[in-house]
Amino acid sequence: MWSNIRDEIAEKLNDDQINAKYLKRELRIITEVNREQLPNFVAALERPGWMDVKPFYQRRPRWDEERQSRLIESFIMNIPIPPLFVYESDLAKYEVMDGQQRISAIKDFYSNKLKLKGLEQWPELNGRIYDTLPSSIRKGVDRRSISYFVLLKESATSTEDEILLRQQVFERLNTGGITLENQEIRNSIYHGKFTEMLLEAAKNPRFRAAWGVPLFTIEEEIKPPQVLLNNKFWSQMRDLEVILRFFALRHAEHYRRGMAGFLDLYSVRARQFTDEDVQILLSLFEMTIDLAADVFGEQLFHPWENETGSWSPRPQVAFADAVMVGFSRHVDQMEKIRAKGTELVAATKELFANHEDGTFTGRGNTKADVQQRISLFDEMIARVLGV
Repeated sequence: MWSNIRDEIAEKLNDDQINAKYLKRELRIITEVNREQLPNFVAALERPGWMDVKPFYQRRPRWDEERQSRLIESFIMNIPIPPLFVYESDLAKYEVMDGQQRISAIKDFYSNKLKLKGLEQWPELNGRIYDTLPSSIRKGVDRRSISYFVLLKESATSTEDEILLRQQVFERLNTGGITLENQEIRNSIYHGKFTEMLLEAAKNPRFRAAWGVPLFTIEEEIKPPQVLLNNKFWSQMRDLEVILRFFALRHAEHYRRGMAGFLDLYSVRARQFTDEDVQILLSLFEMTIDLAADVFGEQLFHPWENETGSWSPRPQVAFADAVMVGFSRHVDQMEKIRAKGTELVAATKELFANHEDGTFTGRGNTKADVQQRISLFDEMIARVLGV
């Protein structure tokens, strides 16, 4: 997967060459703008193949009922709503790139799943659903429209460069007042077998316990409870990013572009994985998290603090990188690792005693820093196991 990685040094061009590049329409987006009245838009969403709902569900809900209700109140008041942004994946077939939360609110409203609450200008409508709104209000909302920009298929061919271009477009979009996290962008742009596997891996109970995320229930895939919406680690997909870091940093020798850029690059390359590939990776993740949890228990991913002589009260991502990648390299010796769990914990404390410079807490994020903390933990395991 790491073949044909382009040189990172930008090509030096003179003004004539830059002008020629511009005239060839390189890196310019072709768009069109469409506008639909709300009832027509909701009906169109039900048409098979018109708008791919998969990207829609790749971003976790971050709007609670009050935020959704305020959007509907804006329609009632005829306040302009930022347009959606969709990608034409095939002729007249679209994927939602930006606007998932607005679409969710509109669909919930028209299907009577949203009970209005927290309205400021129309508090008398709190508690109402679409079907129980006064007739004039309902007719007024039905006259409102939603606009959406379409990134046309002609903008580029389906290459790695095109995917990265879509990411740059996505990052520049108006996102309705909520800044998207890197992993939310990745899951929208690079969705496929691998990103679906990340979602499955993130349901692991021992992984969730380590990061303070409530145990998975089927409810969260339908309408997440407020406790999850309030959990930023879950709602902003940081859990998926931690798992992505595990898979990507197993290839730390290819690290480049900084952590965010390297995770982007891995996500692009991971789109080629087959069903068998992602199942193997999921199995490796599950074996590794079980092994690490068996050794460290409730202190999993918590750095050792030499000053206090105790484990940090919070898990730390950079330390989790070292633990997960290190243990993954020794899953063929699971029983031996479990048998030497006490020694491994003691050796971990010694690692922190010998490296008080932030090696394992992420103060450095260069390729050398990343490789060092992974190698130190890996070598510690090998030393305790006597291999």
